[in-house]
Amino acid sequence: MRSPVLWALLLFPAGLLAQGCPASCQCSQPWTVFCISRRSHTVPRGLPQETVNLYVFENGIRSLSEDCFAGLPALQLLDLSQNQISSLPRNVFQPLAGLSNLDLSSNQLHEVTNESFHGLRFLERLYLHRNRIQRIHPQAFDSLESLLELKLQDNQLQAVPPLRLPTLLLLDVSRNRIATLEQGTFHLGKLESLKIAGLSLDHVDEALLQQLHNLHELDISDNRLSGVPAALKQLRGLTKLSLAGNTRLSQLQPEDFQALRSLQELDISNLNLNRLPEDFFSAFPRLKAVAAAENPFNCVCQMSWFVSWLSSSQASLQRSEETRCHFPPKNAGRLLQRLEYADLGCPTTPTISTSKATSTRLATPAPSSAHIPPETSTASPTLRPDSSTLAPVTTQEGRASPEARLCPPYACLNGGTCQLDGHNRLECICPVGFSGLYCETTAPAVATSPAAAPAPTQPKQIAIKHIGGTSLKVDLQNYIESKSRLKGIRLTYSNLSGPDKRPVTLNLPATLAEYTVRELRPNSSYHICVGPLGDKAHEEDFCVEAHTLQLTRQQHAPVTQNRPADLTLVVVPAVMAALLVAAAVAATFYYIRRRRRQGKARAAFGTGSSPLELEGVKACLENGDLVGPGLKLPGKTAAPNGLEYEVPLMEPQCTGASTPRAPRPSYF
Repeated sequence: MRSPVLWALLLFPAGLLAQGCPASCQCSQPWTVFCISRRSHTVPRGLPQETVNLYVFENGIRSLSEDCFAGLPALQLLDLSQNQISSLPRNVFQPLAGLSNLDLSSNQLHEVTNESFHGLRFLERLYLHRNRIQRIHPQAFDSLESLLELKLQDNQLQAVPPLRLPTLLLLDVSRNRIATLEQGTFHLGKLESLKIAGLSLDHVDEALLQQLHNLHELDISDNRLSGVPAALKQLRGLTKLSLAGNTRLSQLQPEDFQALRSLQELDISNLNLNRLPEDFFSAFPRLKAVAAAENPFNCVCQMSWFVSWLSSSQASLQRSEETRCHFPPKNAGRLLQRLEYADLGCPTTPTISTSKATSTRLATPAPSSAHIPPETSTASPTLRPDSSTLAPVTTQEGRASPEARLCPPYACLNGGTCQLDGHNRLECICPVGFSGLYCETTAPAVATSPAAAPAPTQPKQIAIKHIGGTSLKVDLQNYIESKSRLKGIRLTYSNLSGPDKRPVTLNLPATLAEYTVRELRPNSSYHICVGPLGDKAHEEDFCVEAHTLQLTRQQHAPVTQNRPADLTLVVVPAVMAALLVAAAVAATFYYIRRRRRQGKARAAFGTGSSPLELEGVKACLENGDLVGPGLKLPGKTAAPNGLEYEVPLMEPQCTGASTPRAPRPSYF
């Protein structure tokens, strides 16, 4: 049993610290003070001199005085994040000679002067992200000779000052207003991680990075690059690279990455890739993770090596649920990781004779890709034994037939062939056993004799028709006919290509023969299911995967034709225009008289609705929400207390609920 004297010695430091703890703060060993959400405009006074770690985030602090940190010689970590500090007084941190971690993120700083961080010779981590910094003095960081990490992302910088920090290991200047990075900006011989994402860069100067021989991580995502930077050939020690979000990048060449033998993580998501060069990942023998989501992949035989690599490689595919095919139509929306060799149209069966084929007109051409050789069609395509592509149909003179040039690649499914009908319109010639616009429907079997057993009835699939680039018409007639005692229809659809895959459910009457789903994303894959109203989704629902078309200029511009002038075409529109003008004038007078009567009625009874109430916006404003229905505010938003938080793009914008507290930043 320990003596009372020993217990007193053990409890003495904690008791001493607790006695000097300011009000509304919590003090604990080892010499750490937490002053969180105090709702005070100043730094707490009366802190213990032995304090090593001081957390004063989310306090509503608006300004700092020159002596607010006096008497804290042992302080090593200071967290002032998520306050409302707009400026830093001269030499405000000079009393903190031993400070190693300073967090000023999520404040309202506008400028960093050459005297903001005087005296911090041992500072290792400086976090200034999520402020409003527009200008940094060229000598602002020169005295920070021990600095290891500098975070300046999410500010309003238009230029980066020359950085001469010989010990710096991490630099993040992402999501600023920097259009170009000048040569001589980085004098950082030991830099290991550089993040320059979201800067609207259309190129990266090779001389800018060639001195960063120690670089291990490079993030140049969400810029405007149209090609892979040549500077990558100089960065042989790179282990992590992100090119994601450079939507102008449509091709990747293996020679651009030949020096990156040490690469372990590669992000090529959200580019404009239809395919990847064969054995592209063989250049990275140490690769552990790859992300290729949100690319319009054309899943044909040229991509079979990628599917095989995914199943055999030890590297993991990140965001696999968002890595899907866009083309051809039979593979649109399917997970790339789950495709089989036969799904890619590779030659595995002999040609199919068209002597017993049935014909159906191809009203809307299927999407195509410029990277795939055209498939042909008056006769069945010929398969080459030494190639994975289909040989074009040629005439006796050795020229390609007109259908070979007009038919979209892989327009017809299940062995069907494409040709022009008598009216020069595309149509699919379907083999025996298949029918439909693209030969996508399995035809019911025909009994060969009266004694033969009748073939089982197959459930009829729902048909999808494109209406522009953002709408899909769902034909419900077949489904209604296949069901008895149907009270209503439950239609569910979800986007398979984008980040938000939450399903949208609609309740439709059983008498509705077709329904048009509108306001969809163009060039995206959707999963559409139809089931009986009142039941939850189950395996008996009819489900299809459809692909919206890519918006083109032809879908928006009016079609003009050069024809001789016709008197009827001139007079009739003129008469109709005159009638419409007269109707509009009459409607305007009626509307004015009605508004006057409503105004008198409001004056008599004191009631009325504002336009905000009619649009559903006023309720959002009264609840403190800054965004109306149907609008999205990317990035950050301001809460009622003035703090800035990260708002997910897909969160409901008119909830009336208080904004949750932002997560705490993590220290390295």
